[in-house]
Amino acid sequence: MAAAGGASDVGVAVLDLETGQVVSEQGDKPFYSASLSKLILAVDALQQQLSTDDQDLIHRALSASDDNAMDVLWTRFDGMDAIGRVAAEAGLTGTHAPDDPSQWGEVVITADDMVRLYHYILGSPVRDAVVAALSAAPATAADGFDQAFGLLGVTGAYAKQGWMYYLPSEVYLHSAGVLDNRYAVAVLTTNPTGSWTTARQSINAVTQAVLGRLTVKG
Repeated sequence: MAAAGGASDVGVAVLDLETGQVVSEQGDKPFYSASLSKLILAVDALQQQLSTDDQDLIHRALSASDDNAMDVLWTRFDGMDAIGRVAAEAGLTGTHAPDDPSQWGEVVITADDMVRLYHYILGSPVRDAVVAALSAAPATAADGFDQAFGLLGVTGAYAKQGWMYYLPSEVYLHSAGVLDNRYAVAVLTTNPTGSWTTARQSINAVTQAVLGRLTVKG
């Protein structure tokens, strides 16, 4: 996508939740999930009998993107198989568990699948818990990372953010959420520069381009 400035790999998808129409650009391109895998695992876990501690872990994983909470959930709720179960239930054709069972950030996803996942979530019993957690996302994540990029900070939007530095210099920044209760949007990016600043500029430019087409203001 031109808005990314030519440096980043980008996958974008938009699903109109009222009409079911999907528009995407490299929407089927595979990316490592970074923390977007937390959303997939939460969908599976929330369909099970949960303790108060479990519910708190899920809320922390989704809102503050707490990696420690995800580590516990990944083990406690059989993360490897959970990814496959949700992919099958939600029709996520490009999503699969990581090759290394210990690396939940390497779940493989696509932008098309992320908007399909939101469509599934919003029509399921897990909707309220997921939306409440994502809507409570603080500006600063549990690890101190600034979550204000992509869709977060846009009026009327809630989103799950993802970030990961992959050696030697690959920076992952993802933003996937819902705008105005009308559009499910996924913007997935990798940037080879090793610069968080450059990566942020790239994903923000792409997101603003998408918002412009939807006539939504940031």
